[in-house]
Order: sequence, then C-alpha cells, then structure tokens
Amino acid sequence: MPPENEIDNLLKTNYPADAPGAAVIVVKDGQILHRAGYGLANLELKVPIEPETVFKVGSVTKQFTAALILMLAEECKLTLDDPIEKFLPDYPIHGHSITIEHLLTHTSGIKSYTSIPDWPFSKDCTVTEVIDGFKYKPMDFAPGTHYEYNNSAFYLLSVIIAKLSGGTYEEFLQKRIFDPLGMKSSYGYTARRIIQRRASGYEKDEAGYQNCTYISMSHPGGAGVLSSTVDDLARWDASLYTEQLLKTTSLQRAWTPYTLKDGSSTHYGYGWAIEEFAGRKWIGHGGGINGFVCIAVRIPQDHLFIAVLTNNSSAEKTPEEVAFRITMHALGMPLPEPQPVELQSAALERLTGIYEISPGDERHFALKEGKFMHRLPAYDFEEELVPLSESEFFPKGNVFYRFHFLTDEAGGVSACQVFNPYGRILDTARKTEKPLAE
Repeated sequence: MPPENEIDNLLKTNYPADAPGAAVIVVKDGQILHRAGYGLANLELKVPIEPETVFKVGSVTKQFTAALILMLAEECKLTLDDPIEKFLPDYPIHGHSITIEHLLTHTSGIKSYTSIPDWPFSKDCTVTEVIDGFKYKPMDFAPGTHYEYNNSAFYLLSVIIAKLSGGTYEEFLQKRIFDPLGMKSSYGYTARRIIQRRASGYEKDEAGYQNCTYISMSHPGGAGVLSSTVDDLARWDASLYTEQLLKTTSLQRAWTPYTLKDGSSTHYGYGWAIEEFAGRKWIGHGGGINGFVCIAVRIPQDHLFIAVLTNNSSAEKTPEEVAFRITMHALGMPLPEPQPVELQSAALERLTGIYEISPGDERHFALKEGKFMHRLPAYDFEEELVPLSESEFFPKGNVFYRFHFLTDEAGGVSACQVFNPYGRILDTARKTEKPLAE
C-alpha cells in the first residue's frame, strides 16, 4: 500500500468524522505527499476540518520567537550572551547572570509561570502583571546548570522583541515572518478578532466532549500565542532551507543542542527540540494549549516535514504519536504495534509508590479501579500506563514512550526510567518510602 494510503487510513482511524479532529500535512522533497482534514472543527455547527482550518499551535510559537531573536542578533541589536537586565532593567536576577541564550534554551532557572499553582489564566493581564507574577519567585537552579521547560523565559523573549522592534511582538512577527512568506492564515491570537476557518477547542470528560476551559491569550506571549494552519507551517518550513529570513549559520546554531555546564546535552536548541533516530536528525516541537494539541517535525536529511494540528486535547493518541507513525511510513520504515499483556494486581502493586526525579519533582504510580496510573503532581497530569511486561509499560495514547522499572540486587523495585520515542532516557526516578495519598 502506498505511504499516502497508509497515512490516510491511520488518520481516519484516529480522527473519526463525528468528533474533534485534525488537519495534517506531509511534505517530502517540496511535494505534498498528504494534505487533509479529519473530524470536526466545530461540534455544535458540525463544521468539518479542512487543511485550511486555523488552530492554536501553543508552543510551536517558540521557534518563531527564537527566529525573531536571531534576526535581531544578525542586526546587532542584541547578542545571545547579553544579560537580560540590559533589556529588562527592573528584572531581579537574584545574584545570577541570566543571558538571552539561557532564555532560548530553557536553562535560565527562572520560575515558569505555568508551574505556579493558581495562576490566573482566565484573567486578562497586562505585561507587567504577568511578569510580576513570576519574577519574584526563587530561582529553580543556577543558569546553565539544568534544563527545565520554561514558558516564562519565552514570554520574556517576546517582551524583549517588542522593546527592540519598537512595536508589539505580534506586529514584528507579522512584518518579518508572516508577510514575507505569505503566511496569510497565521495570527498572534486574540479572542475578539474574527478569524476565518478558526477551529473550536475541546476537552473530554466522563460526560463527553466539552468546550475547552477558557484561557486569556494575554498570558502565552512568545511562549504560545500563535494560531496557524498546516499550509502556513509548511511555508515556514520550506523557508528554512533558504536564507530568505535567516542566515544558515543562525539556523544551524538554533538546531544545535545546548550543552549544560556539566557537559551533558539538553537535546534542545533555540525553540526546537533535536533528536537522533533511524540515522537521522529530527527537529521539531509540540504545542499544547486549552483544547488544542499539535506537533511539527522536520527531517532535513529527507527533506521531510509533518504537521499534525488537533482541536482535541483529550484524544486517545497524541499528535506526537500520530506524527511519529506518519514519519516512519513516509520514510518506508513503519514500526510494529506493541503487544500489551495482562498483569495481576500483585504484579502492579509492587510498582506503586512515589518516585523522586529530583527534590520536589516526583512521579506517582498507583492502582485505580484496576488501572495502573502515572501522575506528575507538579503538573497536575495523569495518564494510564499499559503493560508490555512486568517491568515495561507505555502510556495509553503514546505507545512510543516507555517506562522501565528497575530492580535492585535483592529483587525489590528501585527506580523507573522513562524513554522518549527516540530511545533516549528522559529521567530516572528513584523509588522512595513516602506513602501515596489515599
């Protein structure tokens, strides 16, 4: 079966016609291999998703923010080694040296506002109010010593861009990227603006699909404010093979993983994550914001680009898994399906408990109504894990991640390692004696 038929069958299975769905594009060697919409853009009006449908793209915004910073660097309006107080003189640096590069690479140590409990996401806030909400929080770590995903950092980058461009972040983005590339369906999102073909976002609970929880778009800024289409993202990707917007040297720097002070790689450059798999470099980024999840991936060696934009934040399979499968089909290397097994409660019970990644950062594993659940308390996130054996599991909805439980010499469970789809260990969490909450 040709790859495009395999891809179409995969997408029809994952995004049925009567539910929120996805727009997808696959471009190889400059030619569209697949471009289609699946499911509904609006459940109430029964409007189908088309390739032209506009979705919020969340953190895919970050690569655009990084590109604008690199443009300003090429114009000598800043350097990546500049301390942030050069542009944000009132920002407290808590005795540290925090640079523009630290912001770009999630290594600044600044508290990410999305990790602050009770953040007022539904309230319209000024720029000053947003920054004041996190700038007085203690640093999480010394800059350059650790990688921790950080939305505050990219919000600050958009403020710096606005200051140096003499307008707003959205105006500079429009002028320097959207207009030159003809990205006519991409926007710095505002709730009141009329946007043709805009999808509605949905979440799902026990009662079924619901309109997504409201979020004021005064909060995301350069971390996640954008809306776009698969076509516009493909235009953006095509431009990255040229020097139309940025010099090749700037792009190569953006696609080089940052190295921490201990010599370890973060596998993240400037607004893009970088992985190695199947002998290729994978450059991409996911995005998630209330009611919407997406991913955009480029594999330069094969001149391949995939974007999956969805309006269902509760889909059984994540866009990351869908995009991974599409990519492997497009490369002619489809992966075998995992074969789950059934385990007795006793086998699962021995794995339950609180596992510590680092102080204050934990993974909780518990049995709930016969299901083995994984929870990240710091992010209020929970998912079901499906067993492949007594020691190996995958998250329901993303079969290419793996959870490996390790045992000590006495046969007791000692730790859990999490592997990403590219086979890289994300972290190792050591089992503690702390009791799970009832």
